[in-house]
Amino acid sequence: MSERRLAGIDVTPLAGVGTVVWYRPDADLPEPPAPEEIDAEAERAAFEEARDEAEAELEAERERTAERVGEDEAAVFDAHVQFINDPQITDGVAERIDEGLPAAHAVQATFDEFVERFADMEGRMAERADDLRDVRDRLLRLLTDGERVDLSSLPEDSVVLAERLTPSDTAQLDPERVAGFATVTGGRTSHAAIFARSLAIPAVVGVGETLAAVGDGETVVVDGDAGEVVVDPDEDTVAAASQRTEAAIREEAVETVDGREVEVAANVGTPAELGPAAERGADGVGLFRTEFLFLDRESAPGEEEQYETYREAIETFPDGRVVVRTLDVGGDKPVPYLDLPDEENPFLGERGIRRSLGPDSDLFETQLRALLRADADTDTGSLAVMLPLVTTVEEVAEAKAVVDEAVDALESEGVDASVPEFGVMVETPAAAFMADELVEHVDFFSIGTNDLAQYVMAAERGNDAVAELGDFRQPAVLRAIDATTSAAAGADVWVGMCGEMAGDPELTELLVGLGLTELSMSAVTVPAVKARVTETDTDAARALAENALAAASKDEVIELLE
Repeated sequence: MSERRLAGIDVTPLAGVGTVVWYRPDADLPEPPAPEEIDAEAERAAFEEARDEAEAELEAERERTAERVGEDEAAVFDAHVQFINDPQITDGVAERIDEGLPAAHAVQATFDEFVERFADMEGRMAERADDLRDVRDRLLRLLTDGERVDLSSLPEDSVVLAERLTPSDTAQLDPERVAGFATVTGGRTSHAAIFARSLAIPAVVGVGETLAAVGDGETVVVDGDAGEVVVDPDEDTVAAASQRTEAAIREEAVETVDGREVEVAANVGTPAELGPAAERGADGVGLFRTEFLFLDRESAPGEEEQYETYREAIETFPDGRVVVRTLDVGGDKPVPYLDLPDEENPFLGERGIRRSLGPDSDLFETQLRALLRADADTDTGSLAVMLPLVTTVEEVAEAKAVVDEAVDALESEGVDASVPEFGVMVETPAAAFMADELVEHVDFFSIGTNDLAQYVMAAERGNDAVAELGDFRQPAVLRAIDATTSAAAGADVWVGMCGEMAGDPELTELLVGLGLTELSMSAVTVPAVKARVTETDTDAARALAENALAAASKDEVIELLE
């Protein structure tokens, strides 16, 4: 039989060869007994006991995931706890028990109602359906005394295939045993994809129903770079995948063929990710997300707690730069103890720098003090402070004045503080269009392509129905990037990129040609991007960029890249 290639969505720039193990956690419940045979009080008690056990399991899994994968990824289990305790769900289960259903059947019926509701939505809201399935299946297992499939102890070189993988499933996978995984559903922003990148597991998602035809025990190649699952691969395909190991880790900075240095940094969400980023050769941190300090707690972190965290980050990269993004809440990042407005479209509302200069000004000042102290107390490494969601020159000038005031206040207290590198994220069309004015106020720009593409193309980045529009290779997105780099050319302002686009080795040459001098990404892709930088000739890259900017369609850009 000749090999078959199934196309999906690429997740990680890694390939793996192994034996298929299908993961099918769904089990049908038997028909329920007659309503008159149900002891409602006993069933309610069984449900409450299962809830308590499930919450204990989730807290333990959250702790393990935070330590092993990262705090951002672990936060999904907090949402699962909220589902377990959601009055709409608990009341729904209780009502069905009172109507004569056993607890397990009441749980399944209640959760399935909400799963269907979320699954009919699009983008990130649709991903909530997977979270609900995860919680439902956990409760059903506890109520029926079922055994949990242990995905952490699969045979070596297993390739896991599944309809979907929930956060609880993916967090169990052992990169030492699992050669890769592929799912029928899912996208780049799904929990399975995020965990795969964090764990450096070859993965392809969204393959579709054709994946169901692949049987247990078959040999497959999971090419997380090309976005393919190769079934019954021939010897050449297996050899190519086996030899196509991850690019060698380079601890030193890299240059293009003609000697232009390009900084390759890592995006970091928690202190736990600092060490692995350094181990994979990251030159520094191009995006240090500080939200983890503020989420999942009853009150905001104090200055000392923040100071210790920022100092650790700077000390991890003694020869590099750590770019810290100031607090970016609002939108999809609610904080319970802040008075966040209930907005119809929070992505266009009160978030990022708008809150830091408004209702969260005290938090902003405290954060700046902690950052400046950490920078003053470290002898090596350097700090850069970056503002999120900038749209006007006035915002930047006002924020810079707050930084200056914080420096003056610390100096009056005997701290040898100084103004660090100061920059803004370019993630709105306004920032790109105003870049020629913003250069007078900043030391650097960092382009956040995830939001930039979303806002330029008016295509919500988590909405699969408009994924083609939100593609980074759209000419309009490239021209917004070019507007930024062109404004910085000739000024003493460097331009980096910290969105997903920066981590795609296939786009490295184009980005160098567009004038970027720093690229920041998930740590797993650092070696591959560094390798691609060393193969790039700047003149050829500029020619590629000029042709891409002149393209009238995404297809033309893709043809140029190929």
